[in-house]
Amino acid sequence: MSKPLNRRQFLEGAGSGALLLSLAGPGAAQAPTGAASFNIPALMDGQRFDPAVVVDVARLLAQRPMIALNANDLPEGYASLPADQYAAIRMQPGATVWAGENRGFTVEPLHRGHIFSNPVSLFTIEEGTVRRIGFDRGKFDYGRVAPPPANLDLQFSGMRITAGLERPFEVAVFQGGTFFRALARGQNFGAMARALILRPGETRGEELPFFRAFWIERPSPAVGSLVIHGLLDSESVVGAVRMTLRPGDVTFVDVEMTLFARQALDHVGFGCASATFLSGPQSRRVFDDIRPSIGEVSGVQMRSGAGEWIYRPVNNPATLQVSSFVDENPKGFGLVQRERDPAAFQDDEQRFELRPSIWIEPLGDWGAGSVQLIEIPSDSEPNKNIIMYWRPKQPLAAGSETALSYRQAWCWQPPERPELAIAVRSRQGKGSQGRRRRFIVDFTGERLADPALVAATRATITAQPGAVHGIRLWSYPERKLMRVGFEVDPGNENLSELRLVLRAGEEPVSETWLNRWTW
Repeated sequence: MSKPLNRRQFLEGAGSGALLLSLAGPGAAQAPTGAASFNIPALMDGQRFDPAVVVDVARLLAQRPMIALNANDLPEGYASLPADQYAAIRMQPGATVWAGENRGFTVEPLHRGHIFSNPVSLFTIEEGTVRRIGFDRGKFDYGRVAPPPANLDLQFSGMRITAGLERPFEVAVFQGGTFFRALARGQNFGAMARALILRPGETRGEELPFFRAFWIERPSPAVGSLVIHGLLDSESVVGAVRMTLRPGDVTFVDVEMTLFARQALDHVGFGCASATFLSGPQSRRVFDDIRPSIGEVSGVQMRSGAGEWIYRPVNNPATLQVSSFVDENPKGFGLVQRERDPAAFQDDEQRFELRPSIWIEPLGDWGAGSVQLIEIPSDSEPNKNIIMYWRPKQPLAAGSETALSYRQAWCWQPPERPELAIAVRSRQGKGSQGRRRRFIVDFTGERLADPALVAATRATITAQPGAVHGIRLWSYPERKLMRVGFEVDPGNENLSELRLVLRAGEEPVSETWLNRWTW
């Protein structure tokens, strides 16, 4: 066994020029066989684990060019496996990490194949010591797929995490790039998160960072949380990520990230989430589909640094749409599913009403920037065509170090909610004449049960550019609901930014409803 290497020894060795840090190719000394080799002695099997060393490794890696992943060691046919055959490759019952130990969590390493060809190294931390999770084809059930040769060390493509003792449920999956997804108890997987997003929607092309390795701390049953450390890499940036997963009726993921920029980064995104939205009562696009709506989320919710609550329905546009919501030190933002009525979807397989909302709460000051919303035209249900993230105004300089943290809530509704009425459903259709469009927005909230407040409530609506006509309000105090109808005439323009808020005098009664409509 190698001698434990502490952080001080690691830094001294690195400073003296000792080759303690390498991401080596096949055949490197001490490296596992195959192209999945990962050789950083300070973080390998048998070493004492220090979270600060992950940060130090990221800092040193950023001083060198990125070593590209090599996925050529996959057995023939594995990279082109059909999705159903790949999904059938699962670990044998009882073979998952910590199975039968009643620790509240088990970890299932995921096989490589299909679109998940890149290798990821997995380690556990047992009583402070790093233990490598070795690949063993005997632990997998391959279904109709021929197993790989016995001498291959394929590493893994990611991991699936199950939580709970009495009622265990799959709570999170980390697989592909820096993608991960989680859910609350009783939900189905839907929207996804990314640890980092670089240059999305740009003509020069998006850069895709990826996780090279994870170190998972052995959990204590009394704590109810799982701590995961990750090493993130890309052409432009290296990062150390620490995630604390706390499952339940709301599943929280606390994310702490330190980034080291190899190159200047003028378009970087934090707190990224993505989801599918194809059609609904707000969307103009109509699909030849038996379902009335198709969507994992209904909109973007934000709480600005000034405390304003904002909701923006998402859309499946005819052309790529990018919206920026300028802010400073945002209090929260996320992709939310507000439609929880199964009748809205009529889908007994996908059950979109059970998909999670993702709420991001920045911890500390994030400064000036904007919540970015990208809406991509799509007719493919698997595609995550709605992307949301925070883009800082200040670029990251080459050689710079950036630390930030935030809390994710995977939930039925964000844990922090406005005391105001919220927009639960938006509809649109042809207006009364010319190019006009008619909109209907339903607001619900406890305050809308107060007849005196409802009587004093008016709708303030603007369209830039365009003119608003025919504003009408219908109140239903017994249902705690107020419906607002109006038309927008764009004149000769093809795009209008709409803004609606309910007020009683100068007091807001509702959150601010925003929308972008294109003709």
